[in-house]
Amino acid sequence: MSTASTNPQTLLRQLPGIDRLLASSELEPVLEAHARKQVVDGLREILDQLRSQAREGLLEMGDLEAGAIRDRLVERLERRATPYYRRVVNATGVVLHTGLGRAPLAAEAVSALTELAPHPQRVEIDLESGTRGGRELGCDLLLRELVGCEKATVVNNNAAATLLILAALARGKRVLLSRGEMVEIGGSFRIPDVMRESGAILVDVGTTNRTHERDYREAIDGQTGMILKVHTSNYRVVGFTSGVEIPALVEIGREHGVPVVHDLGSGCLVDLAAHGRPGEELVSASLEAGADLVCFSGDKLLGGPQAGIIAGSREAVDLCRKHSLFRAMRPGRLVYTALEATLRLYLGGEDEAIRKIPALRWLTATGDDLRSRARSLASRLESLEAFEIEAVECMSQAGSGSLPAREFPSWGLRLVPRAGSAGELAAELRRGEPSILTRVRDDSLLFDMRTLADGDLHDVEQRLRELSAARTATAPTA
Repeated sequence: MSTASTNPQTLLRQLPGIDRLLASSELEPVLEAHARKQVVDGLREILDQLRSQAREGLLEMGDLEAGAIRDRLVERLERRATPYYRRVVNATGVVLHTGLGRAPLAAEAVSALTELAPHPQRVEIDLESGTRGGRELGCDLLLRELVGCEKATVVNNNAAATLLILAALARGKRVLLSRGEMVEIGGSFRIPDVMRESGAILVDVGTTNRTHERDYREAIDGQTGMILKVHTSNYRVVGFTSGVEIPALVEIGREHGVPVVHDLGSGCLVDLAAHGRPGEELVSASLEAGADLVCFSGDKLLGGPQAGIIAGSREAVDLCRKHSLFRAMRPGRLVYTALEATLRLYLGGEDEAIRKIPALRWLTATGDDLRSRARSLASRLESLEAFEIEAVECMSQAGSGSLPAREFPSWGLRLVPRAGSAGELAAELRRGEPSILTRVRDDSLLFDMRTLADGDLHDVEQRLRELSAARTATAPTA
């Protein structure tokens, strides 16, 4: 804004009042589009800002016209009307991106929410008898069928599941955990801290890189309340290593009458190794091996809403449900609705689940399909004057601690701006509508095809065309 040539006091005297502005023809369409209270509140804020600018000598007479004030008001109202939790196009290649809400929901889960959210729905009512029932029963019955447990329950995330299990089964007792599994994941969530909050007593066994059966056997005593195995989530220990798997831990636990719990982290219900991805431990495998309880996330490899799922023996699950923390940790009806709809997709088998659940579909997408999509998009955009564009090989990752420290081949679109930096272009894409997140590599942007749905490709193409046209229009002529 240019420096004012008019005396500040003169400008202050010319400042229009709110009633005058509301009665002006310039604000008629604004009042039609927005609630009167929002308009009035916005005008107050703008007039306060104009007073400050007048006193600082940063205002001109034209800034006080109703049209100029209307333009400021519209911009402010549109900015405030933009939801914080807005859609983002994920071109990063990170399938389960924590910053983007992890697993996107399947269409069937979205339909269930759309159908039921506006209405009262069955949650804790037994419709046969009319008496009160368990709110997680719908998910419980499906999980019994899918993973082979005696009983299951649901809390609001896997961190809550871990805390609840420790508090319910091992408060005041010693819990054996391999030193190599003493993890810290996002948000400074540390297993030792959770153990302390639960009232359990941590006993680390073995070393960071090697833990043996004898380490557990030597550590067990009359005060031992649990053997815990934790998925390492966001790292891998490689090289000279050894660990003890669930079948051997179950054998040790049974010898001493100590329950064995497996915190699986992501919680996978399909054999990803059969689809060319690094194998992730199956929930059913741990239960078949005899683990008393397993816990895992709903919004990672399962592909559903954020939830913590606890499955295992009836006795152990009941101890969790009866604990005083359970009520504080249970989710609301919308989580149960989306989770049930997601679990039902697994009833049709692995192929059906992979076809319908976005996270699984993205993880298992083939190189041929990704290459074809990348080359097709590059071909459609090759005429854009503002960018250099090519289809390239790249690497994707699962994210959110799933398939830790493992990348797998993918294809993407590499874009180099002919003017300006890649970082500036990435910021433009990120701040637009819809927001598009990419990977920035040196002087280029990478749009990974693995995490882009067909509709996303259309949005990417349209935005790049718009940005190219704008940059070409403003480029200096030779």
